[in-house]
Amino acid sequence: MSVKIVIAGGFGVGKTTMVASVSEIDPVSTEVVMTAASRAPDDTSAVPAKTATTVAMDFGRITLPADPGGLGGVALFLFGVPGQQRFWFMWDSACRGALGAIVLVDVRRLADSFGPIDYFERAGLPFVVVVNQFDGAPEHPEAELREALALPASVPVLACDARHREGAKQVLITLVEHLLARRLRPPGTGAR
Repeated sequence: MSVKIVIAGGFGVGKTTMVASVSEIDPVSTEVVMTAASRAPDDTSAVPAKTATTVAMDFGRITLPADPGGLGGVALFLFGVPGQQRFWFMWDSACRGALGAIVLVDVRRLADSFGPIDYFERAGLPFVVVVNQFDGAPEHPEAELREALALPASVPVLACDARHREGAKQVLITLVEHLLARRLRPPGTGAR
């Protein structure tokens, strides 16, 4: 069985990094060197070392191994979409056929998460919110993050360092479990 998953979030939040860290194949990336023209609209103050940006999408694949709980043997096809608003026109194509999404968040720039969260809410695509644990970034209790992002209790909020495979893999497992739980929920009890 294969499942399409979209990884979204603001500019420089770690989408390309997450796809690369967890993919069992060499990931496909459309990162290009940032030019002076792209630096003007892209705020790099929170990520000053950023020298490249995704202009179409990233692609990777991971197969979850079978486990006694019945989850596994599922190939997840990962599509990382660009974070800059000027590239959001590509999201509809990237999301077509997806069963779920990850909204990657940088707590230093929470406002950059509003657009992706709104997009998936309007599209009716189930998602989880994942705080990428950048070095030196402040930590906030889950309740504060939920309130700041206006998230209902039904949307899982997780944290991981997108650079590390095991944490990124656990995020994907949690998303798949969330998708399965939604499918098994009786009609009329819907939530995101």
